[in-house]
Amino acid sequence: MSRITLTRLADSRELIYFDDPGTPERTPGSLVDHRDLPARGEPGEVRYDALSGEWVAVAAHRQSRTHLPPAEQCPICPTTAANPSEIPAPDYDVVVFENRFPSLGPALGDIPQAPASGGHGIKGAAFGRCEVVAFTPQHTGSFAGLGETRARTVIEAWAQRTEALSALPGIKQVFPFENRGADIGVTLHHPHGQIYAYPYVTPRAASLGAVARKYYDDVDAKETLAASLLRAEREDGSRMVLEARHFSAYVPFAARWPLEIHLVPHRHVPDLAALTGEERDELAHVYLDLLKRLDALYPTPMPYISAWHQAPLDSSLRPAGQLHLQLTSPRRAADKLKYLAGSEAAMGAFINDTTPEAVAERLRSVAGAPSVKTLEGSPA
Repeated sequence: MSRITLTRLADSRELIYFDDPGTPERTPGSLVDHRDLPARGEPGEVRYDALSGEWVAVAAHRQSRTHLPPAEQCPICPTTAANPSEIPAPDYDVVVFENRFPSLGPALGDIPQAPASGGHGIKGAAFGRCEVVAFTPQHTGSFAGLGETRARTVIEAWAQRTEALSALPGIKQVFPFENRGADIGVTLHHPHGQIYAYPYVTPRAASLGAVARKYYDDVDAKETLAASLLRAEREDGSRMVLEARHFSAYVPFAARWPLEIHLVPHRHVPDLAALTGEERDELAHVYLDLLKRLDALYPTPMPYISAWHQAPLDSSLRPAGQLHLQLTSPRRAADKLKYLAGSEAAMGAFINDTTPEAVAERLRSVAGAPSVKTLEGSPA
């Protein structure tokens, strides 16, 4: 188990060190933030879009957030005399801390209830929590370059924060994710991810949740839709990328993105916090394998969004929800990106320039990546 140490930054934000197993206890000096920071501001707003029935966060204060600073000014590198950063320690393994420029929070509470119809002009405080997850003290590199021990520590952090954030007042959904690469729009080069704890169920989660709940009810709660789709993909085989003892990954039949992989646990679990120690161990191995496969496709690193879909906390959606990863990239060729233009951005109607079967075959066979049959463990 990783060692967990809690502290507070100079403006009272929470910071948590997750150190690899066997790491010595942290010294008191690594827990003290000596910076003179201004007091935290009030949260922004959430506004109800009566046209779509969706909430929109308005966070104008984020215009002043740090944007692609040079390495010597990186806010998530370890603190030095020349660069007193967000992380007080001179070294660390994995760190989670509250975002200084949050889209949601820092206050917690319930936003106004969405009306049954209409509702123009409804707004409220943007309650919630936004956290940053620093994967490594090294300024350069990526998650794919981590060892399995460090990847396992990150998974432990995701699981612990999922459980803790889910228990906060007003939280309806917890979403760990990573934006990787300038083509995705990252604002920091340092390898890191984020966790959003929303005061509402997001539009995408609500849409997926409604379809999953209908299937769950139609089969008298015998299985989830995610489990059904995984079974179908494993039986077909043409879109499978890997199969291990507790997890399998495939390119979905109706993939929206040029590169899209879904990683699904074989057991019905709602979120990362519900995984067993053995499942978390395997997840570290399998997830690193997938990221390395992506990077092996082209001469340069792959831009991607790694989105951990966890069951919303809404009591009507949670029983049918199942943890799964949706790993996507807009890269459709070595020198080409897919942009969300008219059909996708305006209508939400995706058009894919690649075939899922061809993408799966490439991911199975990329040089330097192990094949399905050489992965540790056997299909359940």
